[in-house]
Amino acid sequence: MFGRRRFEVKTTDQLRHMRAAGLVVANALRAAAAATSPGATTADVDRAAARVIADAGAKPSFLGYHGYPAQVCVSVNDEVIHGIPGPRVLAVGDLVSIDCGAIVRGWHGDAAVTVACGGRTDDASARLSEVTKEALWAGIAAARVGATVGDIGHAVASTVAAAGEGYGIVDGFTGHGIGSAMHMDPDVPNVGRPGRGPRLVAGMAIAIEPMITLGGDDTDTLSDGWTVVTSTGARAAHWEHTVAITPAGPWVLTAVDGGGLADGVALASLG
Repeated sequence: MFGRRRFEVKTTDQLRHMRAAGLVVANALRAAAAATSPGATTADVDRAAARVIADAGAKPSFLGYHGYPAQVCVSVNDEVIHGIPGPRVLAVGDLVSIDCGAIVRGWHGDAAVTVACGGRTDDASARLSEVTKEALWAGIAAARVGATVGDIGHAVASTVAAAGEGYGIVDGFTGHGIGSAMHMDPDVPNVGRPGRGPRLVAGMAIAIEPMITLGGDDTDTLSDGWTVVTSTGARAAHWEHTVAITPAGPWVLTAVDGGGLADGVALASLG
């Protein structure tokens, strides 16, 4: 079950369970995004995701994790990650990042999206979210058998750099291995050098999650012990997917379409 350096390598059955968890996450995020409307509270967003997870017979990955009190993270504007849902009322133009995890038969899926409350926001915030999403997919494209974690970080950082000046890559938090636990080795930073770091093998699964800001990479943690904000007050965006490494290419377990790789093709390539 564990490969070199004891990174968890999954069987095809285990990846099927992760795919099931990933689809629960995808559906929960869709419901949570739909609930992100003017006048709604961040607790409403949490409840929308919680209903989907419960109806699927899955378990939330986040609730109770090191004492975390909710089923999703809802981070607004200058909040980068780990925002705790509560009474905060959302307004048109707020930039809202929603992070969700679910467990099926002991196997985890984890993903995040950023949405504009009311379906619209200022141009800079909209572009920030798009750049972050583009960086995520660049990192996913680099996640292939024989590649390294450094290749992924380099792809993410290069995409952000190509988007122009003014963006900051939060480097104090990273992506991670995932499977029988939500957070596992290896760390998957959003910066890196090609060819450096742990090498990816078929059957590994990782969460890739760029966190990009409209200025600077410094962050602070609020007194609640969870919510991470930009030190400058600049807005931030967060996009994430769980990805299985297969000989046929990256299989995006938390994307409904598998990231363009059919489930059957991915599983067949693993033997």
